[in-house]
Amino acid sequence: MELEKFERNNWGSCRLSSLVPPLCRNQHCCLGIDEAGRGPVLGPMVYGICFCPLSNKQDLEELKVADSKTLSEAERERLFEKLDSLKEYLGWALQILSPNVISTSMQQRVKYNLNALSHDTAIALIQYALDSGVQLREVFVDTVGPAEKYQEKLKQRFPELEITVKPKADSLFPIVSAASICAKVARDRAVKSWKFLEDLGDVNLDYGSGYPNDPKTKEWLARNLDPVFGYPQFVRFSWSTAQTIVDSRAVPVRWDDCDGDEKSSSKGSQSMLSFFARKKDDTKHQPHRFFQERKLETVKDL
Repeated sequence: MELEKFERNNWGSCRLSSLVPPLCRNQHCCLGIDEAGRGPVLGPMVYGICFCPLSNKQDLEELKVADSKTLSEAERERLFEKLDSLKEYLGWALQILSPNVISTSMQQRVKYNLNALSHDTAIALIQYALDSGVQLREVFVDTVGPAEKYQEKLKQRFPELEITVKPKADSLFPIVSAASICAKVARDRAVKSWKFLEDLGDVNLDYGSGYPNDPKTKEWLARNLDPVFGYPQFVRFSWSTAQTIVDSRAVPVRWDDCDGDEKSSSKGSQSMLSFFARKKDDTKHQPHRFFQERKLETVKDL
């Protein structure tokens, strides 16, 4: 799994994938979906899919794949290398969503929360598999939000597929466990090799787990806050953990009448629009000599 493509643009979104095995183009297949890094305040979120022919489901069970959260980093790496070697019948694809993509999506004017972003990413990966020629019949998904609503949403989008959405699907279905391992390995590697675009000097990379309740993570956030520019793009600035530190320690910014609301003028402050309005005595002001010599006058009405 090479992350060079993502590292060249780690402020955006990036898709990585294996080759599609010929068997997956000719036989009915199952597909599993899971994510890694939904909760941390640091680093990307990664969505992963794995797919294989229905006839090979038993092979995944014999590999003893499991929910990536129950495995050590070394075990995940070993299992990923094994999964990646099964090129004759197993394929995978990943969508890496940078912290910047996550935060700007969540803070746009039209409400777009993390659940909606997750659903759309999963849908895009299923569509990618179909567009790549994978003969999908069964899809298993670890739920985000209410399982019944999510399953109905996916069935409406893909009526030809048999879709199962369940909590803890990564521990129930080996194909989801495989997707979980792929996603977690990709996120771990992305976090470890993160290339900071900002000049942070000798930044300390000991930021703990990246989860908001980790004392090491909180300490790293407090230490690496720029009082004017905030955080590097490694941080999900939409998370309340980061926002709380910014509010308490960064230079305060006052947005005067950012919506052009005239009500503020009634409280003794001027509306921003008032700075662009013509003053009453503007007509008495003598024009510059350049205009007087050429007998040029200001046109009020066109």
